[in-house]
Amino acid sequence: MMERYYRKKNLPPLSSMWTCPIHFIACGFGIGAFPFFPGTVATAAAIPLCLMLSHFSILFYCLSCVLLFLIGVYCCGITNREINTEDHPSAVLDEIAAFPVTLIAIPMTWYFILIAFVLFRFFDIVKPMPIRWVDEHMHNGLGIMLDDTLAALFTLALLHVIHFFF
Repeated sequence: MMERYYRKKNLPPLSSMWTCPIHFIACGFGIGAFPFFPGTVATAAAIPLCLMLSHFSILFYCLSCVLLFLIGVYCCGITNREINTEDHPSAVLDEIAAFPVTLIAIPMTWYFILIAFVLFRFFDIVKPMPIRWVDEHMHNGLGIMLDDTLAALFTLALLHVIHFFF
C-alpha cells in the first residue's frame, strides 16, 4: 500500500487541466496545479465556499453539498479514467466538495473552521477504517469522492461533540 501511495504523490500536475473543462473542474479550477500539498491547498480554498454557504438555509447548504458531491463523482471519475489513474493528486475537487460537509450546522467561527480543517486533513491523510477500505477498493469517481466525504463525516461528528460540550 505504501508503494502505491508514494507513486501516486510523484505524479506531475495534469497539463490537460488547462485544455479540458472537465479536468479543469476536477482539478479544482487550477488549484490542483499547486506544486506542494494540493489537497491541503484545495481544502483551504474551500473555506470561503463554506462561509458563503453559511448565509443560506441549512437545507440549501446540505443540497449544495450533495450537488458538489455529484459533480465530483462525475468530473473526477472521467478525469481519472481518461488519464488512467486511480486518484491523481491534481484532481482536488474531492477535497473542495467534501470540506463544506465538515461544517454542517456548526457555527462559522475561526476556531471551528480551524478545528474542521485540521481534523479533515488528518482523517483524509491517515484514512482510518472504513475510509481506508474505500480508498483501496473503490477506484472510480464514487470512490474518489466517498473517501473524502467519509473523512468529512468523521470530522463533522467530532465537531458536533466538541460544540455540544464546549
